Amino acid sequence: YLRGGPATVITIHNLAFQGLFPSTLADVLELPPEIMTLEGVEFHGRIGFLKAGLYFADAITTVSPTYAAEICTPEGGMGLEGLLRARARVLTGICNGLDTNVWSPRKDPQIAARFGVEELDLKAANKAALREKLQLAARPDAPLLGVISRLTEQKGIDLIAAVLADLATRGVQIALLGSGDPSLEDRLRAAASRHRGSIALFVGYDEALAHMIQAGSDALLVPSRFEPCGLTQLAALRYGTLPIVSRVGGLADTVIDANEAALAAGVATGFQFTPVSEAAFRRTLDRALALWQNKKSWRRLQQNAMRSKVGWGSAAKLYASLFRAVTRRAADRRAGDETRVAKDATSGKAPPPASVSTIGQKTQTT
Repeated sequence: YLRGGPATVITIHNLAFQGLFPSTLADVLELPPEIMTLEGVEFHGRIGFLKAGLYFADAITTVSPTYAAEICTPEGGMGLEGLLRARARVLTGICNGLDTNVWSPRKDPQIAARFGVEELDLKAANKAALREKLQLAARPDAPLLGVISRLTEQKGIDLIAAVLADLATRGVQIALLGSGDPSLEDRLRAAASRHRGSIALFVGYDEALAHMIQAGSDALLVPSRFEPCGLTQLAALRYGTLPIVSRVGGLADTVIDANEAALAAGVATGFQFTPVSEAAFRRTLDRALALWQNKKSWRRLQQNAMRSKVGWGSAAKLYASLFRAVTRRAADRRAGDETRVAKDATSGKAPPPASVSTIGQKTQTT
């Protein structure tokens, strides 16, 4: 059942969650001793289910090309980088898609004014509705930044907390939605209390409010320290809300930075910063806010963003191609196993003793 007949593909959504359990559970789980090894499910003295899946799978996928590269490094591999480098030949990054029926500014029932790429002026009505909902000051001339996130350091919320006061004093408004680390929640609450009318925080999750923030914000802040793929930036692109993101994982793959070359080529869809630091984040916020003043350039970026292909079409084709290839390889392997067993039988050779590489194959011993 580990490297037997069926084709197997394992998908990594977030390498931080590894399914680690005490080795004492091996008997309870009826795991045979021969697989409680380095070349089995054992991982630093514990049972590592993700590690075992990565070791035995015919193919490994993860949710963006950049994240696939990052998890092969000590910085991003969470202790599994050596195994992932060894299996790099079967590792593929495929960006997630977005449900474009749910996240559709043209038919979204939860926003004040529905709009398309040619009706971007209607974002103003959504902006006004969001301000009213969150009791932000009615300042149509002020940029409004959105945050929809788990409130954790992994998501870079501490970086956002560090810049809130400065943004508010510069006339920027910020709408935040999420929950998570209590200490970060407290920092955001304190900032919202000090800057009423400029900063609004909703702790928890509210689907309708998430749609309102996507439709009514000028830009969305996603300064994650690592991000396997991310979905909020994909929704932001759909709504012409320009993502301001760290250059990591799927954020790097789905947002085209508004650098000079991308602006000249007319392909920019948002803003990226690197390294993931407060200083770099501040510089990119300054860059975005400066461009926001140029309404013509900002509108061009919004239109580019809304035309981005963020649905599941491309990903589905890539997965289908991968599954076909893996199925063919598994069929070839089964055919090879059957041929080898037949040859051994006719030659009078005994099957090899069980090992990690033969567990689950037709040649295993009992």
